Amino acid sequence: MQSYTIGQAARLLGVSPDTARRWADAGRMATHRDEAGRRLIDGRDLAAFSVELARAGAGDEDASYTSVRNAFPGIVTAIKLGDVAAQVEIQAGPHRLVSLLTREAVEELGLEVGMEATARVKSTNVHIDRV
Repeated sequence: MQSYTIGQAARLLGVSPDTARRWADAGRMATHRDEAGRRLIDGRDLAAFSVELARAGAGDEDASYTSVRNAFPGIVTAIKLGDVAAQVEIQAGPHRLVSLLTREAVEELGLEVGMEATARVKSTNVHIDRV
């Protein structure tokens, strides 16, 4: 059976390694140690935990639901508004992402320079989610 390190499990669960470690320390995720002393999670246990985690968050009204999987959380660094269209720039770590969208969308999202936002990329389109 495949086992995962805490870092791999965190990436698959969409959380930080520190969060995964806290869950393991609290007994929420079953772990064991390998010969090198690394903490591992069995694949079946991780799969069950991920389903449990998703069910627990299913009632979260603030959650964002999307089919776009490539998410780049970052900070809005520039907004250029036109009469109809707008250009929004987000710096997500080392990545600068630019999205062209309607002015109305920018206003509805309440986007401003300096606020957190997530750029979601699907093919050649960049979608913006307000955090």
